[in-house]
Amino acid sequence: MQLWHNPRCSKSRQAKALLEERSVAFTERRYLEDAPSAEELTRVLGALGMEPWELARLDEAVAKELGMKAWPRERSRWIAAMVSHPQLIQRPILIGDDGEAALGRPPEAILGLL
Repeated sequence: MQLWHNPRCSKSRQAKALLEERSVAFTERRYLEDAPSAEELTRVLGALGMEPWELARLDEAVAKELGMKAWPRERSRWIAAMVSHPQLIQRPILIGDDGEAALGRPPEAILGLL
């Protein structure tokens, strides 16, 4: 399992703690420093059953600067923005070894993958 994690985010820290409390083996990916590729993000979106505009953090300063709330629903443009600015990606995301994924909003939502 892989946890897309931001240690500065309380929800992300809570999700990590849930995994550790249950002795779940996982790798921590600090996705702000190790941003996903467009292909990785596309796979995760598929596993989550979400569109990029549903996963985007539109209250981030960069989203406001880019005017993303007014963007048309063009997947490739949204994915490219999220890859270039990974802080736009909601967190935490747990990705199972089988490719399934869960968004930790709330953090307990990741437990369904265990």
